[in-house]
Amino acid sequence: MGALFAQNTLGVATPIVQAPMAGVTTPEFVAASANAGILGSIGAGYLTAEATRNCIREVKSLTDKSFSVNLFVPEKVDASDEQIAQAHEALKPFLQELNLLEEPVKLSTSEFAEQVKVVVDEGVKICSFTFGIPDQEIISYLHKHNVYCIGTATTVDEAIAVEQAGLDAVVLQGGEAGGHRGTFLEPFVLIPTIELLKTTTGKIKLPIITAGGIMSKQQMDEMLDAGADAVQIGTALLVAEESGAHPLHKEAILQSEKDVTALTAAFSGKAARGILNDFMTYMKDQPIAPYPVQNDLTKEIRKEAGQQGKAEYLSMWAGKNVFLVKAGTVEEIVQRFLIEDH
Repeated sequence: MGALFAQNTLGVATPIVQAPMAGVTTPEFVAASANAGILGSIGAGYLTAEATRNCIREVKSLTDKSFSVNLFVPEKVDASDEQIAQAHEALKPFLQELNLLEEPVKLSTSEFAEQVKVVVDEGVKICSFTFGIPDQEIISYLHKHNVYCIGTATTVDEAIAVEQAGLDAVVLQGGEAGGHRGTFLEPFVLIPTIELLKTTTGKIKLPIITAGGIMSKQQMDEMLDAGADAVQIGTALLVAEESGAHPLHKEAILQSEKDVTALTAAFSGKAARGILNDFMTYMKDQPIAPYPVQNDLTKEIRKEAGQQGKAEYLSMWAGKNVFLVKAGTVEEIVQRFLIEDH
């Protein structure tokens, strides 16, 4: 079933989706994924509409294979001036250590609607969504232009909501997944990937793409055997030579041992799994602004920490089974998922 879904629906040779990791999915990385026979994905969540267009065009110049664009469904920002001031104050020790000026932070605005139009204008045929479900007008617009729409769910109820909204497939994000949780309905829970797959199967008719802690062929096969139509791989590909992840981030993943990840909202205001570091530990009891305000507040800290080589202040997203990851090109990493280890 997985192979048929991959070929007939996703337009790729193998039932693997490269996770759309915002910030690291350079055109070279997405094209390398597509050229390796999996679905490449542009993580466009933080991009402007124009940057999204440029990225799509660059990927097209590097591959003639199928790829998708992932967008963040915008949420109502509910942060008071007092919350923002308190969160900014909590970050002062890091600003001072990195010699950053304590200037007022420019808050970002979403260009979601414009990005959706870019996806259609540029002829991209697969679009996925995180942090919620687009409204019916946007879903209808995309379907009218033959764009295949994929939602993200972290619970059975969210998967049912994705189906009821009329999307075409769903990514089930298990609790082991690295990076941001795609949760959009209360309560916030972490369900192991295989358990989420098994409890959702039979409750919806949509094709299921399973994500969360999948680092080996054995883990992929377990998901496909349990009924997944495809798997989504993030952390395992994050270390690829073509990935745009910071070298310190790649190094931390490759040197990881068991149980080094934790959930934090410190970087963005939204829960995400990454390799535990000083920033996450210090911020545990500090005031944090809601997403995406916190993300704007910490942006310069992360950027400067990267330039100064301070991994302890970087957001180093990684899935729970990070200790299993091995280095290589995208092609080499993908091959490990296809060929049995000898």
